[in-house]
Amino acid sequence: MSSEIPNIDDVMSITDPGENNRDSHLWGDRLMVNLANIVAWIFPILMVAIVTQVFIRKAGFNQAWLDDAQWWMYGFAMLTGFGYAITTESHVRVDILHQNYSTRRKARIEVFAHGWLLLPFMALMTDILTHYAFASIKAGEGSDSPNGLHMLYLLKTSLPILFTVAIIASWAAMCRHLKKLGVDSGLAKIIGAFPFVWFVAERAIFYVLWWYLRVTNPDLNPRRIIREPLVEHTILMGLGLTLLLLIAAYLRSRSAKKG
Repeated sequence: MSSEIPNIDDVMSITDPGENNRDSHLWGDRLMVNLANIVAWIFPILMVAIVTQVFIRKAGFNQAWLDDAQWWMYGFAMLTGFGYAITTESHVRVDILHQNYSTRRKARIEVFAHGWLLLPFMALMTDILTHYAFASIKAGEGSDSPNGLHMLYLLKTSLPILFTVAIIASWAAMCRHLKKLGVDSGLAKIIGAFPFVWFVAERAIFYVLWWYLRVTNPDLNPRRIIREPLVEHTILMGLGLTLLLLIAAYLRSRSAKKG
């Protein structure tokens, strides 16, 4: 038998992935891990709910609220697991290639993947799901079944919230990999997540202008606000704001080097 002592990181990545490389974790990483550790308790509750439903259905009783509860728990837990996989790097990727890359090459790939691919997608989804949740709240959406769970809007409201937490986790992961490349400045972070920063800047400008027109023109149909000249060029405005942030970060970086 081999007497070789297993690597502690290999053991931790199996028994508790959230503790793997904890020393390098940022506050966003710990937020995601702590939330996931709490939400993980949903799974044993979910298993009990599934088994209970099987037995009572066989006995001739069907509880629609229990069916709804299973979907609620599963959806909430799985979306939390999405952010947890980002933090612990346990998500699926082409490991047959990735595992043989150097540390710096892996870091460059991760920065691009998080900043230019994943973060923009999650920002877009958060924006869409916020409207989706608001519409559900406004309609007081509930279950299709008379004895189901009738506050479905609560589950739908959790979607943009959990996507926001996943954004924080992905941003923290990108920052960790930037540190591995030796570039941890604000300038590097903006460049590393340029499409994401641009999208957030554009959305911030859009909503500020939208509410400005909504408040100053109460008689204007909300559906027509997006056709107003003031909000027609928010994409270019967002790009301009992003470039200003880049310039400010660059000047700050130069000032820090001189100091």
